Amino acid sequence: MRYVKWTFIGSFWLLVASFLHYTLPQHDVARITDTYLERIDFGENSIFWANAPTGDAVNPQNRDVFFIQTFRTNDRPMIYRNEDTGWGWPPYFKFNTSNLQAQAADLESRSTSGQQAQWVVIRHYGWRNEFLSIYPNAIKIWRVDSPDVTIIPWINITILTLLAGFSWAIWVRWRRFRQARIDPVLEDIGDSLEAATDHVIDRRGKVRRWWDNVRGKTPAR
Repeated sequence: MRYVKWTFIGSFWLLVASFLHYTLPQHDVARITDTYLERIDFGENSIFWANAPTGDAVNPQNRDVFFIQTFRTNDRPMIYRNEDTGWGWPPYFKFNTSNLQAQAADLESRSTSGQQAQWVVIRHYGWRNEFLSIYPNAIKIWRVDSPDVTIIPWINITILTLLAGFSWAIWVRWRRFRQARIDPVLEDIGDSLEAATDHVIDRRGKVRRWWDNVRGKTPAR
């Protein structure tokens, strides 16, 4: 039973960590090499795509999506989608997809001789999975002078601190409630079961003694 308990607890916190890792903003330092528009036919991975841009007709089957093609500091490619989040989830309230695409196009920096690379920081959320065709969604882009720039994730620090404080407050109140209300009831139930068990054992002892007496008084044939 203990293994089942810890398996459930571990699965719960793994799910919470995955949700936060997907939803909270992340920052990549990269150079933009291309921007393009592609018609996407949504399939089983539709949950990882945002809703239709605000003001556009909703088509659950397909629509045009902006993409930003980059190379990160380790020379590995990374492709970002550029979609509005609108009033939906995650609550980034992003409505400037077209402006962000124009900004990304203006910051393109191809790897050609004689041209100094232009590095940018891309704030995004989500994951990149080639097998499932999942792309992180770019939220904001800004120019930096060096790929060695340090980005302090103040938003993540603030949100995680608030969540930790909220979880601690709930745990403390639950512990107090359990000690005041649940544990006494469980102790009473345990005492009642113990008393009932003792009573049954006592009754069985009396019955056994009575039967022994009856067998002892029965004359042998």
